[in-house]
Amino acid sequence: MSTRRILLVAHPGRPEALEIAGQVIDRLREAGIEVALPTGELLDGPLGRDHDVVPADADQPGGCAAGVELVVVLGGDGTILRGAEIARGSEVPLLGVNLGHVGFLAEAERDDLEATVEHIVRRAYTVEERMALEVTGTLDGELLCSSWALNEVTVEKASRERMLTLTVEIDGRPLSTWGCDGVVMATPTGSTAYAFSAGGPVVWPGVEAVLVVPISAHALFARPLVLAPQAHLAVDLVAGTEGHGVLWCDGRRAVDLPPGARVEVTRSSVPVRLARLTSSPFTDRLVAKFDLSVAGWRGRQSAQ
Repeated sequence: MSTRRILLVAHPGRPEALEIAGQVIDRLREAGIEVALPTGELLDGPLGRDHDVVPADADQPGGCAAGVELVVVLGGDGTILRGAEIARGSEVPLLGVNLGHVGFLAEAERDDLEATVEHIVRRAYTVEERMALEVTGTLDGELLCSSWALNEVTVEKASRERMLTLTVEIDGRPLSTWGCDGVVMATPTGSTAYAFSAGGPVVWPGVEAVLVVPISAHALFARPLVLAPQAHLAVDLVAGTEGHGVLWCDGRRAVDLPPGARVEVTRSSVPVRLARLTSSPFTDRLVAKFDLSVAGWRGRQSAQ
């Protein structure tokens, strides 16, 4: 019987995350589960020195997540997005424990840590697939970049004083040209992140769609759009204008975009797999994360 292995990811610069990670490592090792840490700062720090762990090298076939059953991330949404990068393409599910503020991508909170570890030990979790986006950037037919995103792809202005002039194209047809600060193209998972801050709708994870949310657009028609998941979306930085842009993927990977650049976004064929510990509905998550008042509710569970 092969040894079970978990890949643990935490923010190497946060003492609280490292302390909690040490507790998780020790408990998993007691249960006979091997714990791997990505090579680099995390492995070279106190977790690697003081605890019984093995290295996970990104250069090995399959990357850091090769041979593991679960990628466990301790941190906020930024760290969880880092975990999604590590798990990308491996089909290994991702389990986030929120040590940040809102933590929409997390499945558990720090107060639930002991129960979360027990779920891992007993393999008491299900796996949910979330759609992701593929993105390419080109200039005069030459490839500038190729990447992906779980939350959103954004095209933003590079300098505060100069707006962008963007033409949005959907399924090969032009929709509108905006003078704006940028545009957010998001998944339902990302609808509660940047797209939400820019005025977009909250979309339940079970809906398959692509959101388009303009940022401070000077245009008559500049409303958030909800597109079919198979839509082909493109944004052109209008040639001959002075505004330079920046392409961001999940707020983590950036590429400069000169006027004339073109960004194309489609649904990815590779979903992100998230581990779920409970079957609680998304509505409950919204209420908890945003501390929404439900006073006066008289639904079927109100007497329980």
